[in-house]
Parts: sequence; structure tokens; C-alpha cells
Amino acid sequence: MTIIKDIQITGSEHRPMLTDIFYTAKTEGKDAVIYAHGFNGFKDWGNFDLIAKQFAEAGFVFVKFNFSHNGTTVSKPEEFADLEAYGNNNYTKELNDLEAVIDWVADANPGLRKIFLLGHSRGGGIVLLKAAEDSRVNGVVTWASVSECKTPWGSWPLEQIEEWEEKGVQYYTNGRTKQEMPLYYQLYKNYLQNQLRLNIERAVKSLEIPVLICHGSADPAVRVQKAHELHEWQPTTELFIVESDHVFGRKHPWEEEYPPEAMQQVVDKSISFLKQIS
Repeated sequence: MTIIKDIQITGSEHRPMLTDIFYTAKTEGKDAVIYAHGFNGFKDWGNFDLIAKQFAEAGFVFVKFNFSHNGTTVSKPEEFADLEAYGNNNYTKELNDLEAVIDWVADANPGLRKIFLLGHSRGGGIVLLKAAEDSRVNGVVTWASVSECKTPWGSWPLEQIEEWEEKGVQYYTNGRTKQEMPLYYQLYKNYLQNQLRLNIERAVKSLEIPVLICHGSADPAVRVQKAHELHEWQPTTELFIVESDHVFGRKHPWEEEYPPEAMQQVVDKSISFLKQIS
């Protein structure tokens, strides 16, 4: 297996994005799976290489990357070392980042047959939106996906939103690192200015490609009802529910040799689904 880590490509506002690619001699030039991480995530969260290798062994070129404004840096790809970039992230930047990765994958693999997108949590929303606007995408898999672009302010009271506008920033505590993560008001403003493009319900209803929706029944971060919403909006999607949490039993760092059982069930289902449509 060939594994190339930390390839630099250019993302939003000309910021570098670190990108990994996994493939074998039998998968090179065939179908690609591009993975988009979620809010407060990064490409290597929870030793994601273990999962990437399984997709490559199953016959796919597997690509994962750090969004340009997720707060990590080229020298510190697993740490939130650039909080200014983090605070200036938004949904349209992530959509543009994903488009840049799709362009890069297509250019680097001229014999590519199909491109599939895989996204976790907020990344699930991003891949659904991108699939609706990019005809190169042939299928989508979501893991614990959001159903609206309102992370993390969706449950904030109006008073907090108004304070956000007045002060220009709100802070979100990262439960793992305990860092106070800045969220500049531009995130909410960008949402208001791009509500049509960022409407996940509209995007899902428009999709005419195969979609698999995976979710944990005990997800405390994105309730399982969100998965049912996505499925109801587009009944042709396939729904797969496992008894697990938002990250399917994983944590960071993950030092075990294999993913947890729930995560493995989701990986197996995702690979099986993609092989059927490849």
C-alpha cells in the first residue's frame, strides 16, 4: 500500500491544506473516496489512518484533509495552534476547500472513474451540499451528519446571538483540549448571506445519486432524529443506525490496533455500500 501524508494543496484565502492519500497498485486510477472531518476535528483525529487503510484495501483511492481554517497548521496538524484561522472559518470556506480537493484528486488521477464523498458531523453537511452542486460526485456517505448549517449556534438563545453581533466574537470550549475557541460573528453573517446555498434540506431533496446515512442511536451531539430528517427529505437514501455515540466509540488519541466495534460496523457498511455503486 502507498501512503503519502501531509501533501500541501491550496485552500480558501490561499491557506495550505494538508492532504493524505492512500492507495494500492490495484486501486490507483479507479474510484476515489474523499473524507471531510467535522467541527473541532482534523484528518488524523482518532488515528483515522486505520480507517483510511481499510478503504484502500477495499479498492478505493482514499483521501483525507484538514480544512484550511480548522485551526491546525502545517507544522502542527493535530493541534489547534491557529485560533485566528479557526475563528474565521465558515461553511462556504469549507465548501470551497472541498472543491479544491476534488479538483486536485481529479487532476492527479486522470483515469479516475468515480468520486465519492464521505463526511462526519458538520463534514457530513458539507459533503451533502457539495454533492448537490458538483456533478462530478457520484455518491455520498455521511456519518453522524448535521441536517442544518447551524453548528455550533443552533441552540443559542436570541440574546446570545445579539451579544455575538455586538462583541464580534463568542467562545466555544473544546471539551478535549479545554481551549476557548473563538467564533467570530462572520460565521453567522456568512450563513445569513448564503442561506440558499447552505440549505441542506434543499440539497438533499435535489440529489439523484446514491446516499448512505449512518448515525449512532445515542448520539448526544447530533441527535439521531437528524438522520431520520435527512432520510425523510430524500427517501431514496439508505439509513444505517448503530448503537453508539457521535464518534462511534472513538476518541483522540486512539492507540488501539483496531477501531471500536461500532466504528467498524459503520466502516464495513460504508465500504459495502460504495462497492455496490462503484
